[in-house]
Amino acid sequence: MEEDMKKYFATILVVEDDKNDQLLMDMAFRAVGVKGPIHIVNDGSEAIAYMMGEGKFADRKTYAYPTFIITDLKMPKIDGFGVLEFLKGNPEWAIIPTVVFSSSADLDDIKKSYMLGASSYHVKPDNYEGLCQQLEALHTYWLTCQVPEVDSTGKQLPTQSRGKLGERFTQPCHEPEASTEEHPTRV
Repeated sequence: MEEDMKKYFATILVVEDDKNDQLLMDMAFRAVGVKGPIHIVNDGSEAIAYMMGEGKFADRKTYAYPTFIITDLKMPKIDGFGVLEFLKGNPEWAIIPTVVFSSSADLDDIKKSYMLGASSYHVKPDNYEGLCQQLEALHTYWLTCQVPEVDSTGKQLPTQSRGKLGERFTQPCHEPEASTEEHPTRV
């Protein structure tokens, strides 16, 4: 039952500026059996707006918080490093598995991605079959991981740490729904 709940609320956010890659990634995810929502944004500024619930992303029933993020690095406006930096700066979102999926195999890009909190770094394959294999492996892997419990909008539910090992670590503030607009970053 727990496994089914996790899969039911799984929402993928793809941050990719290339329209062809957007289409291919969506097709590849669907081809390997992903049935949950896949939201694609064009750059880092849209990814941040999505996470903040701003503009067209304000409806959390339609645009639930992602349980898995894939981001390209080299994009206009805000690049993938900016996305990673933004997520790392927000304790509630820093734990979302975030994979860099870039055509760059540059060692500095790889190192900086991990320094900024990337869960993993993958070089985009040069063919559709390779893309399907890679996305299937990533999706399957993340579905086997234990993740914090979320509600139907993808918002993490509070947990009780009193008397447990994690008691010494503070949790992000969980404010009532009405006040999340006033304090969206919870930094």
